[in-house]
Amino acid sequence: QVQPVESGGGLVQAGGSLRLSCAASEGTFNGYALGWFRRGSGKERQFVAAATWDGSSTYYADSVKGRFTISRDNAKNTAYLQMNSLKPEDAAVYYCAAKYARGDYADSFYYTNYNYWGKGTQVTVSS
Repeated sequence: QVQPVESGGGLVQAGGSLRLSCAASEGTFNGYALGWFRRGSGKERQFVAAATWDGSSTYYADSVKGRFTISRDNAKNTAYLQMNSLKPEDAAVYYCAAKYARGDYADSFYYTNYNYWGKGTQVTVSS
């Protein structure tokens, strides 16, 4: 069992950058796929990005491809979401999530059904 904890949110101007971090306050991310999700005001939670347990493969929502990068440092038990060229529509609460996934899975596996969730970090983008 793991407990993700997000940090790094804040206020940024459109076109700017932020880097979110996700650390495990309990347990270790070893063997876990890690995902980032977001929920904008009045919107449903949506998938943003994910990385396999070893970071060898990554997945992105079309809306963030080319602008966001997910990475992980298993030695530090931390995952990151580098967000560049931010747009007002990227404003949301961003959540880190984890699920045990040490093996080979179809790509679709990484987009949903995560078991462990952080409480989120707010990202605000001013126009």
